This record gives sequence, structure tokens and C-alpha cells, in this order.
Amino acid sequence: MDTSKYGIGYYPAPGRYLGWAGKDHIEKAPRWCSVDLRDGNQSLVIPMSLEEKLEFYHMLLRVGFKEIEVGFPAASETEYEFLRTLIENHMIPGDVTVQVLTQCREHIIRKTFEACKGAPSAIIHFYNSVSVAQREQVFRKSKEEIKRIAVEGAKLVKKLAAEYEGTFRFEYSPESFTGTEPEYALEVCNAVLDVLEPSKTNNVIINLPVTVEMSLPHVYASQVEYISENLKYREFVTLSLHPHNDRGTGVADTELGLLAGADRGHPGCRLELWLRLLPGARPSGHQDLRYRLRHRQILRPDLLLQRHQHRPAHSGVRSGGGGDSGGGSGGH
Repeated sequence: MDTSKYGIGYYPAPGRYLGWAGKDHIEKAPRWCSVDLRDGNQSLVIPMSLEEKLEFYHMLLRVGFKEIEVGFPAASETEYEFLRTLIENHMIPGDVTVQVLTQCREHIIRKTFEACKGAPSAIIHFYNSVSVAQREQVFRKSKEEIKRIAVEGAKLVKKLAAEYEGTFRFEYSPESFTGTEPEYALEVCNAVLDVLEPSKTNNVIINLPVTVEMSLPHVYASQVEYISENLKYREFVTLSLHPHNDRGTGVADTELGLLAGADRGHPGCRLELWLRLLPGARPSGHQDLRYRLRHRQILRPDLLLQRHQHRPAHSGVRSGGGGDSGGGSGGH
């Protein structure tokens, strides 16, 4: 077999960023933000109903999570109503922050703020894809044009946060980070930070998603260390990890990323690789095991395929929107 046509799809950190390799343990406890209700839910053959999402949310509170990504409120009526239910029924404890996801598209960002109105504490997590493949093959835009999408998104969330009732923080993800030149990802993140102006009273989260595992975990660790050491406003920035598990090394990505300087992680990004092979399956394919086990459902591809064939049509904006907006797979 001729393998000469295949090459690596990732971009190593420039220079030697190997400080993580000299450590045998982390020195501070990381923060955790559960994304089961969003990244896990989007892959279920039949997404959770409002009642199921409420049940799962209360379970996460009992577990002790203080940051919970509750959904993509512009994606469907269920996602929107779930967040409104939490806010209007005062179901968000004083020490808990909810997080919502939105693409860098104006109408989606505005819909997201409508859903978040009155939230006692919410993180607006916005993203756009910056990878080489999506720049060149999907959006057909230059680096400068893609960066402008991120910057304009940052300007809009900052503006709306000042206009809407509620307490808001910001998180930005350069989606498909692992398929992006680290130098360019850093350039985009720093441009976003210049808009958001992190400070002692305005901590901003930069999240580095392993949208697709494209390398061994040590490569990701060096990429994380490079970003950590070169981010502007680093003292006032929380560096977060969002590892998927295509190659089965999501835990290793997280552990080495924390050694490399990250402060926070997104548990709940587990992926059953075979789910991606189901006819018509969503590309991101995240499968939350606890949901299936809680309902005593056997994790068998044939049963999931049977459910897939009878799933109702999805309504509203899918979290994997594209177009010329900079949205990507929705797995950020």
C-alpha cells in the first residue's frame, strides 16, 4: 500500500515547549465545567427532553459541579426553554455558573442573550473554526477574514452583555484548534482578548478544543504550553481544555494539558468512535455513557442504529452550523 499521499494533519508548537515533560504531578486543582448537557446531548440519537435535561442538571449539581454548560439555546426550542426554566424558576444556585454555547453569528449571539436574560451568573461561550482545512475547504476565507469573524463576535458579546440584565463572563474557543497552526490560533485568541480586555475583575476563558484528536497527547501538551506562555493578559485568563476522545486518549490529553499550564477542563466530551459510523450520524458523535447507563440502556450499535432510524427531525439551528459565519462542527 502506498502511504506517501498521507501526511500529518496537525501543526506542532514552534520551538521546544516541553516544560510539562519535567513534571510528575499538577500543583493546583483544576476547575471543571461539565459539558454533558451540551456536547453529550448533541450526539444522542434522540436528544434529551426538557424533563430529562432537568433531571440530568440536578444530578450534576449533586455531583458538585460549579460550572455547567447547559446547552446551545439558539439551536432548538428545547434548549432555549431549558435555560429559561432554570432562570425563571431560580434553579441556579448562588455558587453555580451556567454556560451556553454560540457560534460567532450575530443572530445566534442575540438569540443566546435573549435566553440568558436575568441569569445570576452565566458564561457566554462563543466560537468559530480556525483550522486550515475549514478555512480553505469550507469557508474559503483568508486568515484575516477568519480572525475578523472572531473579533466581531467578541465585540458583539461584550456589547450585549452591557445591555442585558444578568451577570456575564466570556469564553472563546478557536474551534478545531488541533488542526490549526498554533501561531495563528494564538494570534486569533490574542485579538479576541484585546476586545474583551481581561482584568482582575474580568477573567476571560480561552478554551483549546481537541475537536478531532489528530496527534499523540504529548503534541497537544506542547501546543497548550505554547499558548499558555504566549497569551496576552495571561494573569487574568483561564486556560481551558476541551478534549474529545477519537483516539482513546482524551484523558491523557487532559492530564498532559494540565501539566502544560491549563487551569480548567471540560469533562463530558467522551466519544464512542463507532457512533460516527452510523448512517447520517452527526459528525461530532459524542456519547454520554452515564445517560445510557442511568436509563439501563445497553450500549450496542445495533440498538442505537434502530433508535437512529426512528429519531424525529431536528428543529431550529443545529450546533454544527456553517455557512460563511465561521461555525464548524459544533464540537468546538
